Amino acid sequence: MSKDLRAALTEVLPRLRRFGMSLTGSRADSDDLVQMACERVLTRQSQLRTPDRLDKWMYSIMRNLWVDELRARRVRHHEQIEKLEQAAFEDGAMTAERRLTLAAVRRVLLELPPEQRTVLTLVCVDGLSYKEAAEVLAVPIGTVMSRLARARQELYRKLPSEERRAGLSPQELLQ
Repeated sequence: MSKDLRAALTEVLPRLRRFGMSLTGSRADSDDLVQMACERVLTRQSQLRTPDRLDKWMYSIMRNLWVDELRARRVRHHEQIEKLEQAAFEDGAMTAERRLTLAAVRRVLLELPPEQRTVLTLVCVDGLSYKEAAEVLAVPIGTVMSRLARARQELYRKLPSEERRAGLSPQELLQ
């Protein structure tokens, strides 16, 4: 493995874990998915067309691996294993308030349909453009836009009133 690929993989790992969580809703499944994607990248380095967009390629790999896993689970009849854990709280009123809001957003995020949750994570958390998200998910840009709009509205609607009273719009919740 080249030093450049090793550095690029190390840099993109936190984003891959977030994306994995948005796909799976499970920390264990997310870690397994990231590991499988890294293995696939390492064994198929020659297929990387644009080295500066390793993240985009890995998102596509992860999405495809997860679709395959869901198909296999339907055959094996497994159930979802775990939910996100709440973040540990630190001292300080502002830090605590931010973490409470984040925990509320995470809880509500897990209630969204997987398609909406994935688009929301790709665009609002990882900063992909609509076009890039559409390519990763293999859907039209219009589908990304409509899923994102519905996800933001649903997220805002389901949040406890304290978070809504803070004056955050649906778009500001995940920025």
